[in-house]
Amino acid sequence: MDIPRELVHRLPKTDLHVHLDGSLRPATLLELAAQQGVALPFSTPEEVSAYMRTTATTDLKNYLTAFDHTVGVLQTPEALRRVAFELAEDSARENVRYMEVRFAPPLHERNGMTWERAVQAVLDGLRDGEDRYVLRTGVILTGIRTMTPEMSRRLAELTVAFKHNGVVGFDLAGEEAHYPAKDHREAFYIARNNNVSGTVHAGEGFGPPSIHQALHYCGAHRIGHGTLLWQDRELMNYVNDHRIPLEMCLTSNVQTGASRDMLSHPFRIYFNAGIRVTINTDNRLVSDTTVTNELDLACRTFQLSIYDLRGILINGFKSAFLPYKDKVTLLRGAIDEMDRLFEEYFPGTYRRLRSFL
Repeated sequence: MDIPRELVHRLPKTDLHVHLDGSLRPATLLELAAQQGVALPFSTPEEVSAYMRTTATTDLKNYLTAFDHTVGVLQTPEALRRVAFELAEDSARENVRYMEVRFAPPLHERNGMTWERAVQAVLDGLRDGEDRYVLRTGVILTGIRTMTPEMSRRLAELTVAFKHNGVVGFDLAGEEAHYPAKDHREAFYIARNNNVSGTVHAGEGFGPPSIHQALHYCGAHRIGHGTLLWQDRELMNYVNDHRIPLEMCLTSNVQTGASRDMLSHPFRIYFNAGIRVTINTDNRLVSDTTVTNELDLACRTFQLSIYDLRGILINGFKSAFLPYKDKVTLLRGAIDEMDRLFEEYFPGTYRRLRSFL
């Protein structure tokens, strides 16, 4: 049966993989640039969206160039706080109930802003959103593969310093080829040794060896993307057996060339195998998407049933970097809400399933 987009919009959702600097509103990008005297190659919101769609194609390296313009306007605490709030607002308006926002503080120090001030500004913006909307958020601090391992270690220490104030995890992102995750394993040890969760971008711009390093050198608790995991069936079984979630971003994966096209995306392979797949935006601006868009795309492309969709939504809540009791409370509320909505849209045919927490 077809799943109405309106229902997808109304369902409680998560977004566990979303980059702050890739998720500005087009109008905000233009306004901040004008305020700060930053030159941009576009002048209208429509031109911003068109530029991003054109730039963020073919491969990961090209995709990342789109961030040159967004990062340029995020060099003040005020800009970071505003963009964080607007991301929370946009997400809450499509019924995202839990979101983890990631960003790399070293990218925001051009005008002398400290890493600590940058983190606090983002946390303040997200809390502004939480105060106004039904939404819970966390921050993931992101190291960059092309930066030094020492930089990653400092970021891991900063993550630990903020672990009781809204920072929920540590991440590694950036160009995978020639920049192995294992070079940054000490940073992940610092985070893990202080009981902080970790995730690594892997299997997007490079194959299974990248995922292997993320898991076995860095001890990642989740994998960002993992699109190429299917190329190593033994590693795929390991991910499945250990219930390691994959933070999948369908539109982005096609843009970066991790998947040739949507129909050949391995999402259905992973889902059918029982892997804990989650669906996320990656970058709302750069990929011109929302969580609703990504879930609706998955439903139509992979012919998901209402029970498939329910399971994917539950995966998102299960995979959150939250304390267990908080996670269970959030998940139970989400399950009750989604079951009511499924019964509303499919009266007489939808049956509630027992959900294992």
